[in-house]
Amino acid sequence: MMINTNSMVSISEANQNFSRVARLASENGVAVILKNNVPRYVLLEYSQFQDDSPAVDADVLSVGKKILKRYAKAFEDLAK
Repeated sequence: MMINTNSMVSISEANQNFSRVARLASENGVAVILKNNVPRYVLLEYSQFQDDSPAVDADVLSVGKKILKRYAKAFEDLAK
């Protein structure tokens, strides 16, 4: 994820002026809140949060089966 440095704010600023941080998130898509000059929290619009839905169990199982099939020989050697 590329982060615009203009969307970074300190935790004390976020605490004192949350509406500004919310406006930054609306304008830039995301606002990063720093604690001790280290990125700690991310504020994003709810619509973006919904778009990043977790993988469905069936998808994860399907990928796992493909990996096992592709590298079956290596897994058998490791099992010895």
